Amino acid sequence: MEVSARIVTLELAETFVISRSARDTEDVVVVELRHSGVSGFGEAQPVDRYDESAESARAYVEESAELLGNDPFALEEVMKRLPGREFAARAALDAALHDLQGKLLGQPVWRLLGLRRAGPPTSWTIWLGDPDDMARRAEKALGRFRRLKLKLGGRDGRDVDRVRAVRGVVGDVPLQVDVNEAWSLEEALEALPQLAELGVEYCEQPLPAGDVGGPELKERSPLPIFVDEDCHTLGDVAACAERAHGINVKLAKSGGIHEAVQMVHAARALGLGCMLGCMVESGLGISAGAQVASLFDHVDLDGNLLLARDPWPGVPFVDGVQLPPEEPGLGVHQVLTAR
Repeated sequence: MEVSARIVTLELAETFVISRSARDTEDVVVVELRHSGVSGFGEAQPVDRYDESAESARAYVEESAELLGNDPFALEEVMKRLPGREFAARAALDAALHDLQGKLLGQPVWRLLGLRRAGPPTSWTIWLGDPDDMARRAEKALGRFRRLKLKLGGRDGRDVDRVRAVRGVVGDVPLQVDVNEAWSLEEALEALPQLAELGVEYCEQPLPAGDVGGPELKERSPLPIFVDEDCHTLGDVAACAERAHGINVKLAKSGGIHEAVQMVHAARALGLGCMLGCMVESGLGISAGAQVASLFDHVDLDGNLLLARDPWPGVPFVDGVQLPPEEPGLGVHQVLTAR
């Protein structure tokens, strides 16, 4: 198989703010694999939380070219041969292999995996801001999205006020919150009962990853706790059962579709809930996630919807659900901008 990788800068429609950063653009790595005259594509955004960058991801793909072999269907063997690092690069390669398989066989990836063309409605992210500002942005999303995800962690004592302000304008729309590791155990124990009273369904990563207070918070929280930064790959799932009620799986974080499916099965065996998340990615990255969305309880696949322009359109957004395309492979096609 021939392989190439390039870095693409995606422009966000508006500045995206969480507890530890604010960005107007995101760099992703796009991989192309060619076999028998057919190209498979994959994309992922490297996660700087895990010391990855677009440059290191591209270098990983280029360095691993000889390890790919010449059989696009030997997915498990290929992934075992690849070095166990640079998980966004692995995810892009994994997606490109799945896309290539589907195109060679004329079938969408979800069908190759034996899954349903379905999934829970995606949440729409309301990024961190002042309470009134978040409420205004949440109100604008009504009618298009069936659930909202509120970014918290302002470190200003106003996180509950943020949720209260949003609840005041959205009525009974389901809410979830994501703290991105910004609370201490004491702050979480104070805030979570108030969030429960406001009808929040679950809280994502309230404590820093590995915080010793995790097991106590799980025991005392009136809300289910889902962990994101605590759950990197399959090897982390068992420990998450001690500190959470569920895990957030992201393809760019875990290494792709193949790893994500194994993580879901491991989580189910431990009685954990499963959430499918994403980074800021185009339709190419989001389509890879949509292929396996039917395995999850909750879905947060809005990365392509946050963009000023999606260079890989084709993921159907129907009644709040990001459906996997019916076309072969990942089912999306690049739209080039004229220069």
